[in-house]
Amino acid sequence: MRITGISTHVVGTPWRNLTYVQVHTDEGITGVGETRMLGHTDALLGYLREAEANHILGSDPFAVEDLVKRMKYGDYGRAGEIVMSGIAVIEMACWDIKGKALGVPVWQLLGGKVTDKVKAYANGWYTTERTPEAYHKAAQGVMERGYRALKIDPFGTGHFELDHQQSLYAVSLIEAVRDAIGPEAELMLEMHGRFSPATAVRLAKELAPFNPAWLEEPVPPENLKALEKVAAKVDMPVATGERIHDRIEFRELFESQAVDIIQPDVGHIGGIWETRKLAATAETHYMLVAPHNVGGPVLTAASLQVGFTSPNFKILEHFNDFADAEIKKVVKGAPQVNPEDGCFHLSDAPGLGVELDVDAAAEFPQQQARFDLWAEGWEQRKPKGSQ
Repeated sequence: MRITGISTHVVGTPWRNLTYVQVHTDEGITGVGETRMLGHTDALLGYLREAEANHILGSDPFAVEDLVKRMKYGDYGRAGEIVMSGIAVIEMACWDIKGKALGVPVWQLLGGKVTDKVKAYANGWYTTERTPEAYHKAAQGVMERGYRALKIDPFGTGHFELDHQQSLYAVSLIEAVRDAIGPEAELMLEMHGRFSPATAVRLAKELAPFNPAWLEEPVPPENLKALEKVAAKVDMPVATGERIHDRIEFRELFESQAVDIIQPDVGHIGGIWETRKLAATAETHYMLVAPHNVGGPVLTAASLQVGFTSPNFKILEHFNDFADAEIKKVVKGAPQVNPEDGCFHLSDAPGLGVELDVDAAAEFPQQQARFDLWAEGWEQRKPKGSQ
């Protein structure tokens, strides 16, 4: 079997573009991959056009390791977010092809299942007025859909510092959310790399009474010493990793022991097998894995293949019941959270278990998507000038 070409389909919303890539073969089997880019979609498409000619055409889709190696190192330049995302969409599509050709789900090809279900946590649910009352109501809606966990960034446009008044307001928002979801649901606290170590530590202590399940990206990701400073002073698990785009770059993070939960994005770190390798290394450091997952149903399906096969997999992020829920229709067989237990359940469907509906995808053309975490009202995911 050989790859005969690729086709790209961008599904657009005002705040994000989702790039779907179909990989076609000479035996008529087509696989699909997905990633979400912020402000770099055209750059990704340009890279894929060159990579198709230089590396992808004529390749054996079963030889995933070889294709990834050639795409990552064959252009000599150091692979960053764009290249690793391009590799990811092709890589997961090849796994999809392999599973379909053999008639088995991808998780079966990764060593088999270690669990029948993966817990989900909701994100994108707080696209509402930024008040305790509105957040309380929205959080209740999350619980009513069967979720047992959710995540929130309550810090507005905070950057490095957060003054006393803004801090009190953030605490009031978290207090309202915890009241809405009760003591048993998990509440993940997102900081989006906003703060200085001192501010992150102070806020973590002020929010500790609401029992956050983790403290995510408390400081900008470029400075591990700053993260170590936070980890040494807070009494809750620390999570990070969504903005690391190469498995090898996690080495210093592991050595630092400054993190308890790593959050690789399957769509940015080279795909399914790269993430599974990373999860295995994390296991040797007694760390859990909870992938960043802000994409659509294909990226969710790909992330679940890692979840079902990794002993140290904690939970999976899920946006698609809340922000841009209508995009679920672009994929047939989209993974669904079971309202009985708030989990994704194992599927035996071959490959990734999903199919891209090209006609449905065409209903959401590419947009000049914007997502600025420093802009007022960012949490509503309605960029300035959008409808």
